[in-house]
Amino acid sequence: MNVPDNEIEKPVGINNPRIEWSSDLMAEVVRRLDLKYLAMNPGASYRGFHDSLVNYLGNRDPQMLLTLNEDHAVAIAHGYARVTGEPMGCVLHSNVGLMHGLMQVFNAWCARVPMVIVGATGPVAADKRRPWVDWVHTAKDQGALLRNYTKWDDQPTSAVAAVESFLRANQIARTAPRGPTYVCLEADLQEEPFDAEGFELPEVSRYAPGPSPHPSAETLRDIADRLLKAERPIILSGRVSRDPEAWEQRIRLAEAIGARVLTDLRTGASFPTEHPLHGPTPRSHYSPEAAELVRQADVILVLDSIDLAGALQLIEQKGKVRGTIINCTVDSYVHNGWSMDYQGLPPADVRVLAEPDALVAGLLPYLEKAERPASAWSTPQASAKVSPPDLSDPQRAIVQDDLAWLLNERREGRKFTIMRVGLGFSSEHYPFRDPLDYLGFDGGGGLGAGPGMAVGVGLALKGTGRIPMSIVGDGDFLQGATALWTAAHYEIPVLVIVANNRSNYNDEVHQEAVARERNRPVENKWIGMRLAEPYVDIAGLARVQGVAAETVSEVGELADALERAIRTVEAGKPYLLDLVIEPSQRGPLLKRGN
Repeated sequence: MNVPDNEIEKPVGINNPRIEWSSDLMAEVVRRLDLKYLAMNPGASYRGFHDSLVNYLGNRDPQMLLTLNEDHAVAIAHGYARVTGEPMGCVLHSNVGLMHGLMQVFNAWCARVPMVIVGATGPVAADKRRPWVDWVHTAKDQGALLRNYTKWDDQPTSAVAAVESFLRANQIARTAPRGPTYVCLEADLQEEPFDAEGFELPEVSRYAPGPSPHPSAETLRDIADRLLKAERPIILSGRVSRDPEAWEQRIRLAEAIGARVLTDLRTGASFPTEHPLHGPTPRSHYSPEAAELVRQADVILVLDSIDLAGALQLIEQKGKVRGTIINCTVDSYVHNGWSMDYQGLPPADVRVLAEPDALVAGLLPYLEKAERPASAWSTPQASAKVSPPDLSDPQRAIVQDDLAWLLNERREGRKFTIMRVGLGFSSEHYPFRDPLDYLGFDGGGGLGAGPGMAVGVGLALKGTGRIPMSIVGDGDFLQGATALWTAAHYEIPVLVIVANNRSNYNDEVHQEAVARERNRPVENKWIGMRLAEPYVDIAGLARVQGVAAETVSEVGELADALERAIRTVEAGKPYLLDLVIEPSQRGPLLKRGN
């Protein structure tokens, strides 16, 4: 099709539109928030707002992106925010559409990504409701459905009040710790006439979020002094921005104090994994070798770790952590009593209520000019060459090591952005060299997110020269497969690689563990897990939505298949690779309890 963005779904017959309806005013303020896209699945509860987006705004700034399920609308907005750090909008129809999207709202909440969600409900006044449908699609306090995992919600009762609601929702979503906000528009209110004569919209810039809080000079001096005196400093790098300047500042910080650095796969790339100061290659949880480094450290600088308490719990199974802990995070500002996503309460000797980027930038002037004793860490060595997987038998089954190695070969002269990887992905074969090389897991472990988030990443990176891709499991893909239609329809280039072990394999591992604990037959672990008899035609699911796809089951076919897929994405089209792989697990299954 190759239709320019500004020609896709372009309305006709629009001549000098004026604000005439309440929904026109709502649409105008949304435009001024600089939300470039609104992902949506249509619904009559917001038909007035929908009309204003099309016939008042002209379906531009924001442009609507049609999805086949509200779940995908939220996931696309999530993926977009992972790249840009900026909110995208999505629209969820009444109570039923909201309930479709709730799991992805929870993912976005746990990932601390900004998002402005527009909702709607039926007429509040009972006498305005159509028989049956308006009654089942109207709820009192509809925001209660997601209040425990959004930063703020509102249901304004006038058009002018809706202006303030959107200004506040935008400000709160963009303020750290970032997260989704929700504004619910009553159906009848949207369709009320609005007399705009004499009304002046507020200047949106006056309601922008404030700058990130910075540590005080006293705090910076104290932390700098501790780091300069440390013999074995270590940095646990977690949730940080995609800002390339902040990336370079983290490198400078580590080099200034000779600190070892640990990262993990739950968060996006935050430090080059080939750098001599980087510890063992990242996993979902720290490896035994990484844990030993933490036990040896005398000062531990934590940059917004997702689960510091959990990490320490695992590390201390082999010995106490005795180093001074400096914990930099503002995450506690959004902790509540409903969701346990705040994780365990970690100890800290110094707590810094600031974003990591601000702390690192503030420390550099104190550290880079100072003299410090020689580090007691062994002299860091350049990353050792990793042996390639054995590809000599072209007919053997594919394992995730093969995928990582061959992907790394294919990126020579290219820039890849991987949204997420599978649980068995081999990061030692695929180093991260840039803050956009890798974006992290889905946040809340809610399945079905992978395809939609991949589309959102592709949308954000469109035209940048980077090649977006995501490695998702077959179980995750099958719950979100129809998100691919949006990529095909709007020509969003993205490569979705399905690591297809034809099972809900992570749960097979759990059932095996339970069977062993109870002395029961592990041979039954596959029952209720395997996706077989029949196998699902994953490539076929992509093709019927207009996305080119192929299935690969032998390692000898993989390199050429990856090259075909990448070239298709480089040409501006989406592509799906269904890789039939051997089931794998990296690291032991964590047990409950202490």
